Amino acid sequence: MVSTQGLPDALLKRARNLSSEHEKLSASLNENFDTKTARRVGELSSVATALREWEAALSSIEELQGLLASRDAELRQLAKDELEGTTAELTSVSRRLSAALTPKDPYAHLPCLLEIRPGPGGLEGRFFADSVFKMYHQFCVRKGLQVNVIKYDMADSAGDAASAAGELPLQEAVIEIRDEGAYDLFRGEAGIHRVQRVPATERNGRVHTSAVAVWVLPSFPESGAGAEDANDPESDFYLNPQDVRVETMRARGAGGQHVNKTESAIRLTHIPTGTVVSMQDNRSQHRNREAAWKVLRSRVAEQRREAREEETARLRDTVLSKRKITRGDKIRTYNFNQDRCTDHRSGMDVHNLPDVLIGGESLDRLVDSVKDWLVSNDIAAMMAEEEAAATTTTATATKSKK
Repeated sequence: MVSTQGLPDALLKRARNLSSEHEKLSASLNENFDTKTARRVGELSSVATALREWEAALSSIEELQGLLASRDAELRQLAKDELEGTTAELTSVSRRLSAALTPKDPYAHLPCLLEIRPGPGGLEGRFFADSVFKMYHQFCVRKGLQVNVIKYDMADSAGDAASAAGELPLQEAVIEIRDEGAYDLFRGEAGIHRVQRVPATERNGRVHTSAVAVWVLPSFPESGAGAEDANDPESDFYLNPQDVRVETMRARGAGGQHVNKTESAIRLTHIPTGTVVSMQDNRSQHRNREAAWKVLRSRVAEQRREAREEETARLRDTVLSKRKITRGDKIRTYNFNQDRCTDHRSGMDVHNLPDVLIGGESLDRLVDSVKDWLVSNDIAAMMAEEEAAATTTTATATKSKK
């Protein structure tokens, strides 16, 4: 059932229940602070705020509609003028309230890791992987995010090759964004990034297509809320040390005497899943070990989450399961000849490719458009589930009457 204000009654009922819970928990928090309660209050605050704004806008509309019947012509005109803007505000607030009610990603509040690897395309793919790495790194710096390069490995077989634009043949890079909520900001960037351009080595002017894979993994924080998850056997981030094989080896590649004489490189293998992480960027074995454990925890946590989602999708075919983003999705195309970057989910085109590749405001527009797309899909999925639940309830009630 849909209310006269355009929101399903079931959603309004849920919003009011959650707002009531927010009020009660806030009151108890004032008397006795508790970390778990504080986190729940924070989760519910967006619902409570959006509901208050929605009720205020609705009240204004009802008041203005009453003034339309006034005998005063000037007052009627003023009410008519204000009604249009307030109605638009109610629509906007309704969307915010719906978005606040959608289930949050369980890792949304966490920092994250961006893993970048070249896909099909040979040397050209490795060059563009370096551009994608620089794009996200500069984006983070511009945004004032705490960014740390955990891994940056070049392809050994490429030698000292570099593109005309100064791109290096990247084999794999891992960027850590330490800010809380970074996973929610970047989760829409996971997938295949495709590039179409004419390589400098191409003599006949043909456009080549290459691809870069970007993985976005949640990362457990080193301190603060959530840091204890690494030691909690119930947490996705927990790894039993007995399940991890640790190997040390000499670093390979450039590095002179350090490479030849010290075993600073670390390789970790999570035996139950077969997940392998190698790290050699630091001269210190201890630093490499810490970085490898961080990446391994994140990869295994993501695998565990994906396994749960796949099982849920198998048990119930919902809108949510149909729109799930996977690492194999082609999400974005960077077309150099047309100076265009297209996101294939939101449908947005940006005609300022150089600004995108330096992590500028054009990339902001793409990232924001994907976040809006994700919210729209979340709302559609929630509405579908509410309608299905209402239909089931109605059918059950009808059947019981018979």
